[in-house]
Amino acid sequence: MAKKVSKNSRVGQRAANAGSGRDFVKVVKSIKNPVTGKYTYKEVMVHKDNVKEFFAKK
Repeated sequence: MAKKVSKNSRVGQRAANAGSGRDFVKVVKSIKNPVTGKYTYKEVMVHKDNVKEFFAKK
């Protein structure tokens, strides 16, 4: 039977894998066309530290 890994050890492993792909998230931003009123969606993979900056841009 396998041992269960505690939460504290997983947090430590996360710091060791700082450059891994788990630090990126997919964000979807809706953009309204002022002429037609229709929405388009922009999907981007962004580092999780830059998410607020992505949504702040116009």
